[in-house]
Amino acid sequence: MKQTTIAKKVENIGIGLHKGQPIKLTLEPAPANSGINFYRSDINASFKAEPASIGNTQMATVLGDLDSGVYISTIEHLMSAISGLGIDNIKISVDANEVPIMDGSAISFCMMLKDAGIKLLDESKKVLIIKRDIVVEDGAKMVALRPSLEPKFDFFIDFKNPVIAQQKYSFIFSKQNYLEEIARARTFGFLEDVKKLNAAGLALGGSLDNAIVIDANRVLNPDGLRFSDEFVRHKILDAIGDLNVFGARVLGNYEAIAGSHELNHKLTLEILKSSQNYEIVSVNAGNEKELEKAFA
Repeated sequence: MKQTTIAKKVENIGIGLHKGQPIKLTLEPAPANSGINFYRSDINASFKAEPASIGNTQMATVLGDLDSGVYISTIEHLMSAISGLGIDNIKISVDANEVPIMDGSAISFCMMLKDAGIKLLDESKKVLIIKRDIVVEDGAKMVALRPSLEPKFDFFIDFKNPVIAQQKYSFIFSKQNYLEEIARARTFGFLEDVKKLNAAGLALGGSLDNAIVIDANRVLNPDGLRFSDEFVRHKILDAIGDLNVFGARVLGNYEAIAGSHELNHKLTLEILKSSQNYEIVSVNAGNEKELEKAFA
């Protein structure tokens, strides 16, 4: 089974969530073993998508250093789409400090990637196999990866707000399942929090066109929800993006209770602390049958 990139260059323009300005997004083919690399054309800065490069996870997943201004924010939905469609190598360029939010889900990025097409490369795909339970906890919150040859995501959330309340979703990965069950799930926020962020000069691009906005006991979006459990599905979308930082597909069972970008990042760092936690293998004729579910 061979590595992939996209077949041609594609471009799009969308609004940045935090500054509210138009951003040009360009996706380009990349050579085998190069992984996922971001480039900011406005400051001529490059960023490799890997755990050590993630500098902040407070409001989104950020590559680089916020304090110096050399960073790129809100990468998680695009990273999720890249993982969902099984693309190993790609160059991503933007002309601002964030990836455009599009509709708040991953589906617009999936459409861009499908429009670009898939190109097979000469090198074998790589899989990061989880060898033992890796667990990160923060009070009642928890994320974990456990050994499994079936890539599965189990996520539980519990919000005081009655619109969300408790939601649980189990997702067995395949490209088709991703497109049908996960890719269209949008990010969400509470009206009172949005107002506070706007007052601080943040989330200026946020609107009902690119997020689910919740008031005390109702969804403000005129068209409502895309799924009754869209909130927990979006959490899985985020997790898939946050784990796409190893240059290899993660093969294991992901579990989360109130997981977050911060905990997902800590989980990726915890995995790399010991070679006994994981094994990276190349997919070949001898092991392809055993590992094929990672790329279904």
